Amino acid sequence: MNIAMLGSGFIARFYADSLQAQRAKDSLISVYSRNIDKAKKFAEDYKLTFFSDDMDTVVGRADVDAVVISLPNNLHEAAVAACAKAKKHVLCTKPLGRNAAEAKRMLDMVEEAGIMGGYLEDLCYTPKNLKAIKAVKDGNIGKVLWAKSREAHPGPHSDWFWDHEQSGGGAMVDLGCHCVEIARNYIGKEIRPVEVMCWAATQVHPIKAEDSAIGIVKYANGAIGQFEVSWCFRGGMDLRDEVMGTEGTIWLNNFLRTGFEMFSTGKSGYVSEKAESSSGWLFPVGDEVHELGYTNMFTDMFNAIENKTEPLESFYDGYIVNAILDACYASAKTGRWEPVQIEGWRGDKTDDYGSNYVSYDEHYYLIKKEILPHGDHKLILKHKVTGEVIVRDSEVDA
Repeated sequence: MNIAMLGSGFIARFYADSLQAQRAKDSLISVYSRNIDKAKKFAEDYKLTFFSDDMDTVVGRADVDAVVISLPNNLHEAAVAACAKAKKHVLCTKPLGRNAAEAKRMLDMVEEAGIMGGYLEDLCYTPKNLKAIKAVKDGNIGKVLWAKSREAHPGPHSDWFWDHEQSGGGAMVDLGCHCVEIARNYIGKEIRPVEVMCWAATQVHPIKAEDSAIGIVKYANGAIGQFEVSWCFRGGMDLRDEVMGTEGTIWLNNFLRTGFEMFSTGKSGYVSEKAESSSGWLFPVGDEVHELGYTNMFTDMFNAIENKTEPLESFYDGYIVNAILDACYASAKTGRWEPVQIEGWRGDKTDDYGSNYVSYDEHYYLIKKEILPHGDHKLILKHKVTGEVIVRDSEVDA
């Protein structure tokens, strides 16, 4: 498959590194950039056969099968429109849109054009996340009650992120989109997000948008998704996830602590994304593009195109994320729970998901089973009719 890259900046180079990291049948062949000198430099660095500062020319070439969008947020819609017009499969970096209305228009474009719209949400494809999501789907931790995701670092690399109009927001749209979608994968994408409560503030930087935010997303089955994001965190990039289920718990540390530590007096160069220093104790990452999910992500996307199936992360997922974030921004302003407005929900429409209570027998619910320090086995039970809570020695019941 021949691929055209739209954009030549930081994320475009991460994507290109991933696409060219191993021998493969998919080839990056051309690049578009608004700056022709940057397009030329990108083409030289990655040995591409064509570059241009005209987007339609790059997208419309007959030798291009799929297009990767790695442009600022305010240019996503125009780029998707160009791909839809040319009938080229399109993979778009996160967030899909600056808001849900923009994302919905892009979703409609690709579906009307009959092309695949892949949502490049790399952190859902990290090796740890894929394995953890499978564990959840296999029932290893029971029903998910709470999924928390955190991303914090010293702030983005490019100027446009800091411009509210170009980006559509601040840390919440930049980082919260990752965290919201990670939680959706654990809770279940078929479960509808219902309402949100969010705090956001500009704590440090002289910008219009928020540089820190915390949000709670309530789902129709009672599960809670929680995110913590910040552009004010010092010390690198902190990516962590926690999932609590009725039968187990998962903790993931994806980046800042990976089991690879190195001390340097400052002779080293690049350490890892968002690293703030090249001296002292450093925390490199072995294969950064793989650990951040890029290789798994592109493999899934191109397999979906070839097999005419949906990728794990689609434009529809990107739209749902934007809808949740819209509600978060509304809640941050009002200080109240705000509903998530979704046009054309495609998931579960169930109203009653039942109780999480575990029956001990016909008379009692089981609240807790435990072993005390001196070896006694205890049961804490609640009567189903009277509501009385009792403690019982489990050996008596044996």
